[in-house]
Amino acid sequence: MVILVVIGLVFTHQFNVDMIVNIFTVIAVIIPIYYFFKILSSQKITATERSRVFAYIPLFIAGVLFWSIEEQGSVVLALFADDQTRLYFNVFGNQIHFPSSFFQSINPLFIMIYVPIFAWLWGKMGKKQPSSSKKFAYGLFAAGLSFLWMMLPGMLFGTDVKVSPFWLIMSWAIVIVGEMLISPIGLSVTTKLAPKSFQAQMMSIWFLSNAAAQAINAQIVKFYTSETEVAYYGIVGGITIVFSIILFFYVPRIEKLMSGIK
Repeated sequence: MVILVVIGLVFTHQFNVDMIVNIFTVIAVIIPIYYFFKILSSQKITATERSRVFAYIPLFIAGVLFWSIEEQGSVVLALFADDQTRLYFNVFGNQIHFPSSFFQSINPLFIMIYVPIFAWLWGKMGKKQPSSSKKFAYGLFAAGLSFLWMMLPGMLFGTDVKVSPFWLIMSWAIVIVGEMLISPIGLSVTTKLAPKSFQAQMMSIWFLSNAAAQAINAQIVKFYTSETEVAYYGIVGGITIVFSIILFFYVPRIEKLMSGIK
């Protein structure tokens, strides 16, 4: 079907980059919806397994919202690094310059810093640690907060002034806290909630949360300009935080649907 659509667009001279992006956006959003429908309507799963898949849906949506912010580190934040960030540090009166591409190393750097901390924390808390759904809510809140943080440079200094690298570094420091609460937890909870007949498909659905997020990003980044920068961070971050609060209040319902899975 997709091939026929592409052939039709080529012959009608409507095949361009924007059309390719739109096609992949639709595909990335439709595929997980199709798989959820297929799994939930299957006769191969039990009532308990179906309940757990329903519990997984809000966590999947949370994953999409999280990745839609986290993955903008290589798009919107990269533009911010290139256009609005002073690319040097003052060390004892000397300026140490670096390229804007160095900021792409901040993400894995914070992951390496946080992993042993969170591993120790979960081990220390044991059974007292938050449930998977609560971790998702906290992680999503952190992601939204990282974008609200990026409103501040534009509000304080304007969007035509180069600001300290500290703003970007702090934004990544916040969002990677969210990644520690969502990425590994998402893999774990997907495995636990997957019906026996659809374990591979459920794991694929988790990775499709990133694909769906990229699809959404391909559309919303079109609204990012220097004039809309503050509003862009505020709206995207605000929507994410609102959903995290809603998710937090629905945690008891989600945990009930999980039928014993934590």
